[in-house]
Amino acid sequence: TVMWSMSIPKTPSMTQFALNHSHIVRVNRKGTQLTLELVREFVAQNNAAQIKHVIQILSQEFALSHHPHSRKGGLIGLAACSIALGKDSGLYLKELIEPVLTCFNDADSRLRYYACEALYNIVKVARGSVLPHFNVLFDGLSKLAADPDPNVKSGSELLDRLLKDIVTESNKFDLVGFIPLLRERIYSNNQYARQFIISWILVLESVPDINLLDYLPEILDGLFQILGDNSKEIRKMCEVALGEFLKEIKKNPASVKFAEMANILVIHCQASDDLIQLTAMCWMREFIQLAGRVMLPYSSGILTAVLPCLSYDDRKKSIKEVANVCNQSLMKLVIPEDDETDEGKQSLSLQMEPKEETLSQQEVTSSGESLFILTSSGHTDKIPVTLNLDGIVQVLDCHLHDMTIGMMTRIAVLKWLYHLYIKTPRKMFRHTDSLFPILLRTLSDESDEVILKDLEVLAEIASSPAGQTEGQGPCDGSETRLGQSELHVPIKASQVSSSGMKGTECSPSTPTMNSYFYKFMINLLRRFSSERKLLETRGAFIIRQLCLLLNAENIFHSMADILLREEDLKFASTMVHTLNTILLTSSELFQLRNQLKDLKTPESRNLFCCLYRSWCHNPVTTVSLCFLTQNYKHAYDLIQKFGDLEVTVDFLTEVDKLVQLIECPIFTYLRLQLLDVKNNPYLIKALYGLLMLLPQSSAFQLLSRRLQCVPNPELLGPGQKTPSTSKSTATNIDYMELLQHFEHVQNKHLEVRHQRAGRGEHLDRRVVL
Repeated sequence: TVMWSMSIPKTPSMTQFALNHSHIVRVNRKGTQLTLELVREFVAQNNAAQIKHVIQILSQEFALSHHPHSRKGGLIGLAACSIALGKDSGLYLKELIEPVLTCFNDADSRLRYYACEALYNIVKVARGSVLPHFNVLFDGLSKLAADPDPNVKSGSELLDRLLKDIVTESNKFDLVGFIPLLRERIYSNNQYARQFIISWILVLESVPDINLLDYLPEILDGLFQILGDNSKEIRKMCEVALGEFLKEIKKNPASVKFAEMANILVIHCQASDDLIQLTAMCWMREFIQLAGRVMLPYSSGILTAVLPCLSYDDRKKSIKEVANVCNQSLMKLVIPEDDETDEGKQSLSLQMEPKEETLSQQEVTSSGESLFILTSSGHTDKIPVTLNLDGIVQVLDCHLHDMTIGMMTRIAVLKWLYHLYIKTPRKMFRHTDSLFPILLRTLSDESDEVILKDLEVLAEIASSPAGQTEGQGPCDGSETRLGQSELHVPIKASQVSSSGMKGTECSPSTPTMNSYFYKFMINLLRRFSSERKLLETRGAFIIRQLCLLLNAENIFHSMADILLREEDLKFASTMVHTLNTILLTSSELFQLRNQLKDLKTPESRNLFCCLYRSWCHNPVTTVSLCFLTQNYKHAYDLIQKFGDLEVTVDFLTEVDKLVQLIECPIFTYLRLQLLDVKNNPYLIKALYGLLMLLPQSSAFQLLSRRLQCVPNPELLGPGQKTPSTSKSTATNIDYMELLQHFEHVQNKHLEVRHQRAGRGEHLDRRVVL
């Protein structure tokens, strides 16, 4: 070792020497030896003042000198001084370390190397005594880790390993004092500094006596940022560190500050880097499953991060799968108790006192049994975990409005809305007015799966008891009244008047609809009117699904009621045609067809009258309704009126379709009734009437061949005289009034067509002029 020497007076004892006028003679091995002997002599005499004086001179006049050789000698001298002090070096560490650390910033790389070597010797002698100075040592080392000179970096690595050994074998490490420095340095962008930081985190995490998990919220964000480093080695190290922390979290969930880290994970779950996003999503999955309802207050942020991931393609399949688990787990945390009033929850929290000071691990890790938050001290707060429903709905609403999101995300959003309406209907109905428009617009989605989920939500809104407006039936208000008491939409049994008479006639089995049901039907028809393409491509699909989700009778009853007041007569005719096709052909309407077939009950007759009045917008559908309900005489009377109507190509096309329909399984009973000629004369007359309306087309040939199969009544032998009416005309329905209504509606259609034609003629004339 090279060292400095001084001029020493010729005296019997070195203790008589004062260092007040020292100066450098040369730097050599002899000087190192002299320093060692000098300091050892002072140690033997317990002369602390002289020891400090030696260290001060080595520091101020040499290590901090402007001359590079002086600085080099000073550094070596300080190292030699530490060696001489031995176990007593801990008493002078501040004085020994500070000048060496100052030299870490020297512009000369060789001096930085000597400083590193000197500090290595100082630390090696002092061992555990350096721990009170750990922060300044760590700070200096973190800078050397990024040193451009390979020799300096190599020397710093030796010192780093030594310091790690000392921390590992000691139980006096001041973690609390170290965390602020670690939190600051973890945001370094230098690769070597990051590598240095991660290596220390891994060491501290491995020491049994050091509980770094308690301070994880302070460094977690920095760890995720380092995870995005360009170096594969650093990313791998950081991934290992995060993995170790997650293992520790799973082992000791009761001591984890889940809530303090929730928002950090939310941010990194939205990262553009796949590794960061996947890792953060895996952490989020574990947090939701381990912490349970503690995560509920952060639901809106979690959904903001998770929902877009559900539409990822196979390139990000892993992220998508983990996000799906997060979404499902979070959904399970919402329970019916979340629908209680906030005041009720607060009173409940005041009444409930925890039996023990801390919650057991089982209570903390449950998926939602406990309604109380576990604080960092392990005590239960008296403030219950509350569901931030407003925030969740805002996020879901925002995602539905975003036209760029994927199909799976839209489906997940609708599943969430449905789940919330099931679990927390009272609170959700506060948001229904704002959600209703976007739910209706979603019916125009390109995906059938999205439309199905959307219909489920709308059906739940329309049928949930929580949506019932007290004291008001769904048809109250001038907007939805017809004036005919038999045409009201069914209302709740609780709204039956004291006299026992219902405001509407409906079958006892009809499920209750709330005040949103009629609003839904009105807005659905408005949407069909404004989007004819939606009606053409998805109209039948939507209505059929609604008949499965809600009560078919209610749907047809209300739509017929609304269409009766429809001002756009062309749309009304088109809509009636659509509804009639669904009624006659869909398997979902089997029960409703059977109910209408015989008109045995007041409810079925009321429904027939309601449908009939709207069906009058389309003459052919009106006849088909009479065929369905076996009102054959009235069907014949209607066909007689067809002679007064304006026969168009569209009209004849619909007659053609009706003939085709008569040949379908739906009207099997009608075709069989042709065998009973004597009891069904008006059925035969009505069919012949249709035949006379048709030109001699394929439909004409089809119906003609069918009527040729009708047996000759004279060949059937003696029997009853032909009755004047079919079996359905014995009911108390005013068919004359219905016939007059049919004429009135058709006259309105004729007027509108003439007005439209007149406007077109006027425009043509104006163009010519």
